[in-house]
Amino acid sequence: MSDGTSLSIKRSITVRAVVTPAWKEEAERELSNGIATTDQQLAQLEQEGQQVVDEIRRQSANPLDPRVQDQVAQVQQQVAAKRAELEEQKRNLLQQQAQVRELEMEQIVEQGQIESFCELKVGDNLVSKMQVAVVVRDGVVESIEQD
Repeated sequence: MSDGTSLSIKRSITVRAVVTPAWKEEAERELSNGIATTDQQLAQLEQEGQQVVDEIRRQSANPLDPRVQDQVAQVQQQVAAKRAELEEQKRNLLQQQAQVRELEMEQIVEQGQIESFCELKVGDNLVSKMQVAVVVRDGVVESIEQD
């Protein structure tokens, strides 16, 4: 605040994208990569979980000892919880992929948020200063909208 009559404020700006063949292709590629990564994480989780269980059993004198069984059960429970989390993540990605496939060309979709600063002075409408959106087509700004 330099002279007390204006100040700079941070605001979120909604980024909206026009659905084009290139946008749709990129969105599907990103989602497919996310699904593949999740599948890899699931496979790695299963492998590492089994290795930990095998190691616990190998290091114990009596694999049937209740304490060993408890340790194994704890590892299996942790693996199951992480598996459920990854499977939920994959379901969400598959759902998003299906939604992207249903989008029509030229449809406008919200793609995210960015932040910017703006000057605010006495008499300005704060609500309109805060409600700004940018529409992009294949990465190029097409319009800046004051909602």
